[in-house]
Amino acid sequence: MQDVPTKFAFDLLAEDGPARAGIVKTPHGDIRTPAFMPVGTAGTVKALYMDQVRDAGADIILGNTYHLMLRPGAERVARLGGLHKFIRWNGPILTDSGGFQVMSLSQLRKLTEEGVTFQSHIDGSRHELSPERAVEIQCLLGSDIQMQLDECLALPAERRDVERAMNLSLRWAERARNAFAKAQGTGLAKPGQALFAIVQGGVDVELRRQSAEALVDMDFPGYAIGGLAVGEGHDAMIATLEATAPFLPTHKPRYLMGVGTPRDLIAAVARGVDMFDCVLPTRNGRHGLAYTWNGKVNLRNARHVDDLAPLDPQSSCPAATDYSRAYLNHLVKSGEHLGSMLVSWSNTAFFQQLMAAMRKAIQDGTFADWAAVHIDRLDAPEEKL
Repeated sequence: MQDVPTKFAFDLLAEDGPARAGIVKTPHGDIRTPAFMPVGTAGTVKALYMDQVRDAGADIILGNTYHLMLRPGAERVARLGGLHKFIRWNGPILTDSGGFQVMSLSQLRKLTEEGVTFQSHIDGSRHELSPERAVEIQCLLGSDIQMQLDECLALPAERRDVERAMNLSLRWAERARNAFAKAQGTGLAKPGQALFAIVQGGVDVELRRQSAEALVDMDFPGYAIGGLAVGEGHDAMIATLEATAPFLPTHKPRYLMGVGTPRDLIAAVARGVDMFDCVLPTRNGRHGLAYTWNGKVNLRNARHVDDLAPLDPQSSCPAATDYSRAYLNHLVKSGEHLGSMLVSWSNTAFFQQLMAAMRKAIQDGTFADWAAVHIDRLDAPEEKL
């Protein structure tokens, strides 16, 4: 049994231009980067067993503070042995702080300097979420990587609003940092766990610089780039990312929140990002859209009705190799749960294979050539290639 690290660490193994390959060390194991985290919002990666997520190659999954706060409740999860035990996942877990819900549930919340008051979308009950409470919840859950509470704005937005949200997020970052240090002192935060800060500033390069520099001065063990993939478009996202990454330390992990498509992932890795999460593999899987090495496949399409070929013969996932497209088409169009399960499984495995291919290309020093071949192909509909 491997020793549990008492200090969070990031080892940079290889660089190929700005692209990086490394290892994040956590109490529940190592994370190979670039890494894609399947989203397990409420303690489950939708339509998959945890064994399938693990076998697909995922080192880490993501959970959500807001949703787990509402049910089953952080204190209950703690009494039941922590989130890892509760969901039967023995690898690392990162928890989002609830900042995304500040945007997505804007009709159900009130935001002040102190924090956010949410009206539950489940039963209408009211819940307070401050930077300090967000840290407390994540410590109770036992997540290996925690996120500060921040304010995430939908884009486009007025510069004055973006600047206000950025400055509020900076003040909340300082409060979260102090709360986490206190939790370490009391033993609520365990050795090896870490709190990441979140860089905000919309698509304004100067605001991104100000946010990044202020957070770097606070000396967090890792930095997320938030507030992107929220309406600004791919080109603006990549331009903002390219301008932001140079302000972040090279010896600490960088996490682009809520991204994305294969094209997004390749472009972001090319600009020095190490960690990602997104709901697309399972959300699209539930609707019959599959990601393959030959592009995207819409399994609802009539062209698959009599197709006995497997979904993706290049995949290592049984869902992609052992079932015909005709059968998957039947399942999806019939609304059978098995269709959602198989396509989500295949997609989850594909995203892990994509990250593994990028790690290898970086370590081989061939990333630019590899990316040039794959960046547009993997997001194109297969029938148009």
